Amino acid sequence: MCTPVRNGFRVPSRANTVGGMSISKGDTVSWNTSQGETHGKAVRKRVSDFEFDGQTFKPTKDDPYWIVESEKSGKQAAHKESSLTRE
Repeated sequence: MCTPVRNGFRVPSRANTVGGMSISKGDTVSWNTSQGETHGKAVRKRVSDFEFDGQTFKPTKDDPYWIVESEKSGKQAAHKESSLTRE
């Protein structure tokens, strides 16, 4: 598999893509927390600036944010797509 090149630099493959497909609403995903790896569902993709839980987030076209819901606690959080792994 060839490594894509953007602006003369090699771009590492992203952990969140499987067969060239990105994360979709409802996908099971995992992410790292201070308590260890957490699993849950991708709830909503955010591609423009937004506020969540008292914080402002600024997604980019290349790295949107996802609202994810923990399967253990049911709590929601915002994470960059690049920090999520699709399972």
